[in-house]
Amino acid sequence: MAFLAEHHSHPTAAEIFHALNRNGGAPRSSRATTYNNLRDLVQAGLVREVAVEGRAARFDARGMRHHHFICDRCGNVEDLQWFSVPRPGLKSLGNRVLRECELIFRGLCSRCASQRARRQPGKK
Repeated sequence: MAFLAEHHSHPTAAEIFHALNRNGGAPRSSRATTYNNLRDLVQAGLVREVAVEGRAARFDARGMRHHHFICDRCGNVEDLQWFSVPRPGLKSLGNRVLRECELIFRGLCSRCASQRARRQPGKK
């Protein structure tokens, strides 16, 4: 949890595991412990799991509510400022109970978009 609170880069479980055990000494956390702790933190609502299609899930402990932008090319996950999203009526969800609603925007991040523009002059 402390690692996620300090690193807002939306790391994967594998990245968290490697970062925690980087010092070369005795391992601070096993792979199973890292994954189990992430699962428990998500279930407790302290950490959000950001699903990235076709890639490893990323984790976010940023406390304030926000949305995400996911780059189709590099998979980078960026925080977007929160704005209210109308909650659909429970009737539109059948007998499901809505816990929260988050928007995930997808496209090209600024870095990938500028690389694309350099390769395709004159095209937008």
